[in-house]
Amino acid sequence: MDFGGHGLSSHYSPGFAYYQENFVSEVRRVVAALKWKRFSLMGHSFGGIVGGTFTSIFPEMVDKLILLDTMPFGLDHNPRVPPTQQTPHPQGVENLLTYRRGAIEHMLQAEASQKPRQVASPEEMLQGFLKRNSHLSEENARLLLQRGTTEVATGLVMNRDRRMTVVFTEAAASAWLTWINCAGTQGRPVGGWGQPERSISFVSRELFVHSIKQLQARVLLVKAIQGYYNVKKEDTNKNVLLFMEDMLRSILKERFQYAKVPGNHYVHLNQPEIVAGIISAFLQSQEPPPHQP
Repeated sequence: MDFGGHGLSSHYSPGFAYYQENFVSEVRRVVAALKWKRFSLMGHSFGGIVGGTFTSIFPEMVDKLILLDTMPFGLDHNPRVPPTQQTPHPQGVENLLTYRRGAIEHMLQAEASQKPRQVASPEEMLQGFLKRNSHLSEENARLLLQRGTTEVATGLVMNRDRRMTVVFTEAAASAWLTWINCAGTQGRPVGGWGQPERSISFVSRELFVHSIKQLQARVLLVKAIQGYYNVKKEDTNKNVLLFMEDMLRSILKERFQYAKVPGNHYVHLNQPEIVAGIISAFLQSQEPPPHQP
């Protein structure tokens, strides 16, 4: 399954922004159409955030949740400062409003743009994609572009909705183009690629903890050693990762499994044999005994 505005899925109508909640709703709609009652979800990068959010909202539906080099919810990365008389709210709360405002303004600017879609030759498209995704192998880049592009008379055009990537603010200029891959155990992929930072609903640490407490699923977190947090190389992000691990482990206890694997953010594509065994064993494992305090 491709999220709206990605891959082979249709684009949203003008005026409808690509918010994380919409993608969660799309997953629920597909589940309803397939008449699934209980199933497992696997998500990579932004797909993991969508999968985690879905699992917290519909906890009774998800048996197992697999997170590939990602986190279950979009935790605000920016540092927080204690509230003062001048700033009565923590900085993290103010950031959440800034993110949402930026997403709305971005959508309006993108819709106002009259620039035609860029057409490139297959080789130009491939090299541009590799430049923006340096951790992908050429073989897998070609594979992703098969679903992410459409052939026209003079070359190829990207399938993703331009509203997700056309307009960049200074803060978003460093955002990366990422592949979203979220799949059910039946093997139907969910994903696409775009600029997810415009779609993520970032949450405070308090809401992050509350959301984890809603999970009924067993959770497997696979961390690539040279993955996302190593690419960013920022102390703030490393602290976020440690916070996420601690909360998942302390709240879920036996229902949480953590594995570190060699490779980068795209290890599941570049070296699938490294993660396949871990994921397969997790999916085939039985429910652990109830936790004894």
